[in-house]
Amino acid sequence: MTQANSESAAGKAAEIEARLGLGRHRARRVGWLWALALVVVLAGGLALWRGSGAGDDAAAYRTGAAQRADLVVMVTATGTVEPTNLVEISSELSGTLRAVEVDYNDQVTAGQVLATLDTTKLEAELAVAVANVTAAEAQLVRARATLEEARANYDRAAALDERGVASHQTLITQRAVYDRAAADVTVAAANLDLARAQRGLVEADLNKACICSPINGVVLDRAADPGQIVASALSAPVLFTVAEDLTEMEVQVAVDEADIGAISEGDAVVFTVDAYDDRVFPAEIKTIRYASERVEGVVSYTAVLAVRNEDLSLRPGMTATADIIVAELTDVLTVPNAALRYAPAVESGDDNDSGGGLLAMIMPRRPEDGPRASGKSVWVLRDGQPVQVAVVPGASDGSRTEITGGDLREGDLVILGEGG
Repeated sequence: MTQANSESAAGKAAEIEARLGLGRHRARRVGWLWALALVVVLAGGLALWRGSGAGDDAAAYRTGAAQRADLVVMVTATGTVEPTNLVEISSELSGTLRAVEVDYNDQVTAGQVLATLDTTKLEAELAVAVANVTAAEAQLVRARATLEEARANYDRAAALDERGVASHQTLITQRAVYDRAAADVTVAAANLDLARAQRGLVEADLNKACICSPINGVVLDRAADPGQIVASALSAPVLFTVAEDLTEMEVQVAVDEADIGAISEGDAVVFTVDAYDDRVFPAEIKTIRYASERVEGVVSYTAVLAVRNEDLSLRPGMTATADIIVAELTDVLTVPNAALRYAPAVESGDDNDSGGGLLAMIMPRRPEDGPRASGKSVWVLRDGQPVQVAVVPGASDGSRTEITGGDLREGDLVILGEGG
């Protein structure tokens, strides 16, 4: 065949392949072959890596020693510093404040005048009430005198009637006069009582015009100024807030319902406030309230802590973080808390038996294929191998947990996790 004929035949063959799409199919087969070769190489490398890992004596573990230690078990709660007795002082009367006698932080005593209302109107009303009492007293004297006169006339008429000198009608008339005089005395006495009661009401209002402190304490807040109009008809305004002796304070903390069963009245407490980062204040639980509080679905109970505050460093409203000491354990066997949370990963079965083959080696296992930590056992590294040991956990201080029973021995290396 000549060269021209060869080139012609090759051209025709290329034209036929192009029309039939044979070139594209050949390229696709080559791509699939390369992909299959890559998968085989990766699977072989994974098998070699697993084989080398299986030959190791043990994986790298992070461990901690089971050792005897002292534990202080605490419950943490937050709250605020409050005075033991806080009184909000208002005015029962409406009127204009004539004078304000105290300011913020002033020390006050029980009965001390804090502010006074303008009493011009009340003083005039009192004068009227006093005059009414005087008039009522005079009316009573007059009624009693009339009664005495009527009694004398009646007695004279009765004597004359017995002797037959006067008519019986005269006796009846004098008897009526006497009864009316007696009734007038009763009315005059009642009017006197009424006038005295009205005078007492005005005097009481006049006394209330003086806004006084009911306790010994410190003025924490003042919302009163001279000339201010007080309208107590709708809602009595709070003019002063007085806190009793600030050397005796309390901290009201919210204890979670999960911890409320662990605390009791008299438990020792230490707490801190943001104002003094390096200072710890001692306290003790005075009261645990039965009423619950629910905030965003979280149930808590209020524990009231008694606090001494001689230097007045604690101020009302400060935020406190309290640690309630529930138990103090001495020389008990403990493990790190992480040991109770650890559970080793479990290899899935033989790939050939599982029927997964190459896909089983490539695809990751599901999380549920491994065991889960129950908190009732720990894994101990013995002779380079992890061994599961049953334990009975007790109290915890947040970092270590007491072991009250089980097969764990002091000095055992408990596994905390995998990897260096």
